[in-house]
Amino acid sequence: MTTGLPLSGKAALVTGGAGGIGSACARALVRDGAAVTLMGRTRDTLEATAAELRASVSDGGEVNWFVGDGMEAEAVEGAVARASSALGGLHICVATVGGGTIAPFLLLDEHQLLEELRRNIVGAFLAIKYAVPPMVASGGSIVCISSDAATMSWPFMAGYCAGKAGLDALVRVAADEFGYHDVRVNAVRPGLTKTASNNVSLLFSDPEILEEFKSQKPLGRTGTPEDIAAGVRFLAGPESAWVTGQSLAIEGGNELRRAPSLEKIARLRFGDETVDTAISGRIP
Repeated sequence: MTTGLPLSGKAALVTGGAGGIGSACARALVRDGAAVTLMGRTRDTLEATAAELRASVSDGGEVNWFVGDGMEAEAVEGAVARASSALGGLHICVATVGGGTIAPFLLLDEHQLLEELRRNIVGAFLAIKYAVPPMVASGGSIVCISSDAATMSWPFMAGYCAGKAGLDALVRVAADEFGYHDVRVNAVRPGLTKTASNNVSLLFSDPEILEEFKSQKPLGRTGTPEDIAAGVRFLAGPESAWVTGQSLAIEGGNELRRAPSLEKIARLRFGDETVDTAISGRIP
C-alpha cells in the first residue's frame, strides 16, 4: 500500500472492472492509492486489465481481481468479501454493469422489457446490498453508472431509459436509508462514451450519426472513459463527503438539448419494413 495518496488505506470493488468505463474508474482509484478488486466474468480479461493497471500506475494502490457475474447475488457477495479482505473492510464500490438494446417500442415484448430492467437495475441493487454491510463500521461510498437516458427521452430505447431511470430511483432510496451509517450512494450519468460495447461501436462507426450526437452536445464532442472515471473518482473520495443521493450528468451538455435519433441504427438492425410497421403504430 502506498501512503500519502488521498485514497491510501481504502479498499474498492469495481464490478465490470475490465470494461472500458470500469477499467478507467479502477485506474483513477488505483492512481490515488486505493486497493482495487476488479470483478468480471472472464478471467483472462481481468488478468490482462490488472496487469495493465499495475504497469501504468506503479506507485498507486494494489490491484486484485475476482471472476464472477455482477448480476448474480452469490458472485457479488464473494467479490465484496474478496475486496474487503485486502484492508479489513470495504470503503468504495463502483457498479458499472448494465446495457441496452436499440429497438422500436412495439417490437419489445414483456420478457425483453424485464430483461432490460434487470440488466440495468439488478447489478446496481446487488452491489449496494452487499457493499453496505462492510461499510457500516467506518462509512463508505457507492457509485453506480447510470446514463443520460435516465432523464432524456430516447426513442427506440424504451427499456434502457426505464432501466436507468429505475437505477437513479434506487440510488436515491439507498442514499436515504444508509446515510445514517455515513454510507453515501450516488450515480453518474454518462452520455455517448467510446467503449467496445456493441451499441456504442455501431454509433461510432457511422460518421453521420456521430455528427448528430456531437451537434446536440454544447461541448461539441463525445465522451471518453476517463471523463466518466473523473466523476466517479470525485464521488468515491473524500472530496464529496457531503454528497449523497445524486446522479451527476457527465455528457457534454446533451441534456440541455435533445436526444439524437437512433432510427437509422434500428433500421440497420431490424430492416425498414419492421421499423416502418412499428412507427405506424402497428405491432410487427
